[in-house]
Amino acid sequence: MIAGRFLLVCIGGAIGTAARYLTALWIPTLLGASFPFATLMVNCLGSFLIAFIMQMGITSPDLRAMLTTGVMGGFTTYSTFNYETTEFLREGAWTLAAANIIGTVLVCLIAGFAGAALARRF
Repeated sequence: MIAGRFLLVCIGGAIGTAARYLTALWIPTLLGASFPFATLMVNCLGSFLIAFIMQMGITSPDLRAMLTTGVMGGFTTYSTFNYETTEFLREGAWTLAAANIIGTVLVCLIAGFAGAALARRF
């Protein structure tokens, strides 16, 4: 059961990754490359789709894992961040939502700067 679900997540991840790559090629031809429109598009579309998928009431754990962790995870991890944060807000867990936002935006920016600084040392 776990091995089958794992394979479905991997297949879904490949589909999502391919969709992300094609979007990154296509959107700049439409909107230009002066702004990361492709990333914005992927994050917005991914946020919409994961919420849609989660609210559809899919009862099969395998299909749900393939679509969310696999396809959406390969397409954008921002969609997961968005869904988790909106769920915290919907539940009234304002502190957890704020911690998730601060942790994701601020801490990840700091981590990105640290990674770049470390790479420049090599």
